[in-house]
Amino acid sequence: MSRDFQLPGRSPVIACEGMAATSHPLATLTAIDALRAGGSAADAAVAAVATLCVIEPHMTGIGGDCFCLVSQPGKPVWGYNGSGRAGAKASGQALRAKGLSEIGNSIHAVTVPGAIEAWEAILTAHGRFGLDRALAPAIKYAGGGFPVAARVAWDWQRYVGKLKADPGASKHYLFNGGAPKEGDVIRFPALAATLKAIAAKGARAFYEGEIADDMVKTIGARGSFLTTEDFFRHRGEAVKPISTNYRGLDLLEIPPNAQGLTALVMLNILENFDVASLDPFGVDRFHLVLEAARLGFAIRDTHIADQAHMRTTAADLLDKKFAKKLASLIDMKKRARQPSAPRPGSDTVYLTVVDRDRMAVSFINSLYSSFGLGICTEKSGIMLTNRGACFTLEPDHPNTFGPNKRPMHTIIPALAMRNGRCDMSFGVMGAHYQPMGHVQIVLNMLDYGMDVQQAIDAPRFFFEGEKTDVEHGTPAATIEGLKARGHDVVMASSPWGGGQTIKIDWDRGVLIGGSEPRKDGCALGY
Repeated sequence: MSRDFQLPGRSPVIACEGMAATSHPLATLTAIDALRAGGSAADAAVAAVATLCVIEPHMTGIGGDCFCLVSQPGKPVWGYNGSGRAGAKASGQALRAKGLSEIGNSIHAVTVPGAIEAWEAILTAHGRFGLDRALAPAIKYAGGGFPVAARVAWDWQRYVGKLKADPGASKHYLFNGGAPKEGDVIRFPALAATLKAIAAKGARAFYEGEIADDMVKTIGARGSFLTTEDFFRHRGEAVKPISTNYRGLDLLEIPPNAQGLTALVMLNILENFDVASLDPFGVDRFHLVLEAARLGFAIRDTHIADQAHMRTTAADLLDKKFAKKLASLIDMKKRARQPSAPRPGSDTVYLTVVDRDRMAVSFINSLYSSFGLGICTEKSGIMLTNRGACFTLEPDHPNTFGPNKRPMHTIIPALAMRNGRCDMSFGVMGAHYQPMGHVQIVLNMLDYGMDVQQAIDAPRFFFEGEKTDVEHGTPAATIEGLKARGHDVVMASSPWGGGQTIKIDWDRGVLIGGSEPRKDGCALGY
């Protein structure tokens, strides 16, 4: 599909040597600076995500988790699960005895932050610079200041009440009692000092000693099960990706506890339909993908958990015969009744970098909700994750809250491979929406011939419980058609997700990048 240059929009970014796409221009530039200084895509990705932990603090932070996929020519794809666990003393039974029916925004939503350990592991395996050099730009912005971007300011002001409720959050993330305005230059001196300590001493400085003690003291005072021993023992792990083939393209995702399997199940279902014959913005396409999503998310909510506790294997859930049975449940004329849908509500950053050697890094980092749980350590300035909210308190569920368990995780980086080579590195941040975002990007490019930027720009749609949310730009006829098929359609209150994509054109030797117009960021190449 060719772009109409008389209309507002972005063209794909095209370059030969290296490319980065992130949700903030300063982070993208940080990645490009690392590449031009001789760093690998892994060095650039960690430098960029550390920067985002400073300049997009509502979206991500060092108190959160990350996942990563790395593709290198001639080597198996390498994945890393950098998600943290509940404490060794965690007890769902104890919480149920207190009358809790869900983790929600209780202190038990805080899990051990996995990001810092993962960054160091990724650099050890694939970097050239080391953690000290990768953190230098983030330290500069935290200590020296940075200007607040437009979307960051818009988001920040919506969470002033949440930040005011906690002494540490008020101290470090409110300015004169309010959110900073677009263009304000702000600093995080406590976070800068924490990052300097990690840069000097390595990741263990985060998991033991003063910094860890500060985190445990903060959450312990509120009744958390987590202890200094839980932080000391934390390690992420290298993992083998899971995959499925959709019309000749191999889609790779991080295995459970991540929800990437949901996207693969959806693609397996959709492979049974002639998607390319449908209008990309028409009611048939929207209805079909929504119905496939309801099935895919029902599978997720039933089965996905910490892999050690799952009762059905990923291979069984990805079986094509199983997908055919699921596809037979879809009625193209009306919305089928499905199990209750997930509730969105998290913030994350996704970025991707490809270097001159064609190492491709697909990288995602998250606090889960905006500003995580809204609790910040007063001394070290660390905003803490609320990822444990993704546990259930149903006692017989594989994803039930319990000792040393990882919760079902919404953040998912992706790679698309063709003939053993990386065709595309991509991701779409946005909590529960992310598998839907992955599927929409793949369909837009593979079935409808959109370029990387058009695929990201296209109007998005998803569901919240019984409601079907559509973005501005969805054709009126499509909205009316969905209503006629039983969908309770509402306009989305805020944009869905935030995507970044880099496609590798091996034949012409170029990289083609797209970046999310719903965010402040951009793709850059050199």
